[in-house]
Amino acid sequence: MSRSPIPQSADSSRPLTVAAYAAFVPIGIVNVLLGPLLPTLSARWSLNYEQAGALFTVQFLASTLAVAFSGLCISRWGFRFAIKAGLLAMAAGVAALPYGSRISGTLCIGLYGAGLGIAVPAENLLVAELHRLGRSAALNLLNFFWSIGAVICPFLVAAATRRGQVPLLLAGFAGLLFLVAFGIAAMPARVAEPHASRDRATENLPPIDWTSKSVLLLAALFFLYVGAENSLGGWIASYAKTLGPWSLNLSLMSPSFFYSALMVGRWLASRLLRRVDEIRLARTGLLIACAGIACLLLSHALLGVFVGASVAGLGLAAIYPITVALLSQKFGKAASRVGSLMFTMANLGGAFFPWLVGYCSNRFGSLRSGMVVPLFGAALTCLLYTAGWSAKQRQVTS
Repeated sequence: MSRSPIPQSADSSRPLTVAAYAAFVPIGIVNVLLGPLLPTLSARWSLNYEQAGALFTVQFLASTLAVAFSGLCISRWGFRFAIKAGLLAMAAGVAALPYGSRISGTLCIGLYGAGLGIAVPAENLLVAELHRLGRSAALNLLNFFWSIGAVICPFLVAAATRRGQVPLLLAGFAGLLFLVAFGIAAMPARVAEPHASRDRATENLPPIDWTSKSVLLLAALFFLYVGAENSLGGWIASYAKTLGPWSLNLSLMSPSFFYSALMVGRWLASRLLRRVDEIRLARTGLLIACAGIACLLLSHALLGVFVGASVAGLGLAAIYPITVALLSQKFGKAASRVGSLMFTMANLGGAFFPWLVGYCSNRFGSLRSGMVVPLFGAALTCLLYTAGWSAKQRQVTS
């Protein structure tokens, strides 16, 4: 007879949810760290656009490889083990980044990228399991905390760069990651987490059709959306720097407008989703995002960059949490198995699109040309949400 999952009491779900939210703040910092650091690293290591874009590829390919390990961690040792392992890997990579050559720095980027690949899927799936009613709202709130880290990161990097204290700042980030990991490890044994796919009841689930429309569509959405968001957020500081003789500090702070809009949008979406259908909200948001990226491309001054980045961030805010919620809703207890493929596709998008921005910029001699890539990704994501999902057709399973 199969073992039933342990019911989640408020005593367990509340501290686990708080831990997930707390962990996503430093995860947000690390996830976007390379963007505001890119102008400094490019100058220090004499990188062209394509070589700089390859650093994003290293981060997200390492993250892709680590996603499989994340699934193994979750199934064998639970969500908390995977989150702690990811946070510690990020701490080590971030702390060692400013010391050494281009090769050692690239290895550090790969290490903290692997940490992201372990922790991020575990965080998302944990929150989805804890909040089966209102998944989209809960995941939007989780990613709101990610956005807090993403917003403060460029400001802190700009301030540290101005004062020549980047190594000290990165050491502070590493300390925060370690502190959160320690807090999760210190949680009492009475806090029981969901069993996810390690529950034997999942052995009785029907096999997954990996070629079904739902699997292929979700894989494409994860690939395109994460690619568009990461290429836009990762390159916007470098793009702002090319528009004129602005100070480096102003250019480095430009990603914060994008991530601030993501943060505000996710806070709003967590409330709107209680009354508005998530598919319609995703379509509207993607249209707004396309308008914002177009404004960015047509800008010739920092004000236009700030406005375009803010509009794009507001439009993109709800897309990733909604897509994760669709994964959990469609596949229920099998979501952790399918999630390995989806988060792999997300990381492949994050690896490919920023590199493609650099390649196109080199090929056509302008970073503005390369920034068409995230516009293409957002437009295609909107097309897939329009053609592939219907609020009336979608079935929610638990």
